[in-house]
Amino acid sequence: MRFTLLSLILFLGCVTTSAATGDPDAPPKADAPANVEAPKKLLFERLGGKGAIEAVIDDFLGRVAGDELINSGFAVGHVPRLRQRLVELVCAASGGPCTYSGRDMGTAHAGMKITNAQFDALVGHLVATLDKFKVPAGEKGELLGLLGPMRSSIVEEP
Repeated sequence: MRFTLLSLILFLGCVTTSAATGDPDAPPKADAPANVEAPKKLLFERLGGKGAIEAVIDDFLGRVAGDELINSGFAVGHVPRLRQRLVELVCAASGGPCTYSGRDMGTAHAGMKITNAQFDALVGHLVATLDKFKVPAGEKGELLGLLGPMRSSIVEEP
């Protein structure tokens, strides 16, 4: 008798769970733990994808072009190629499907004598651009955290 009562309770539990899901043949489901978070999207996706990155780079390059402290280094470069490399860099660094096809940062900036002040001005322009596009603080910090370590390969002053 005890086995039958236990079997009935288990059966009713399965029927109740299956009825709640709308599938009478569905096995009972365990409740998901409350502390499990949904997988976080890639930074690339949270930034808005490649189109959004291109818009950010275009605005950023416009700001850099207007800054006499740093624009001389860019004046000698091929701007369309520079734009493409920057899009690739941000896209790849943020987990997007792009492949960076440029040179490493040390080689690309060797001999340019970039100072800490110039690098800081460049970062300031990037932050201003990200603010203009209303990039949330978390994503902005994550992107800057990915790009910031490049300073040591770019800046040539002690």
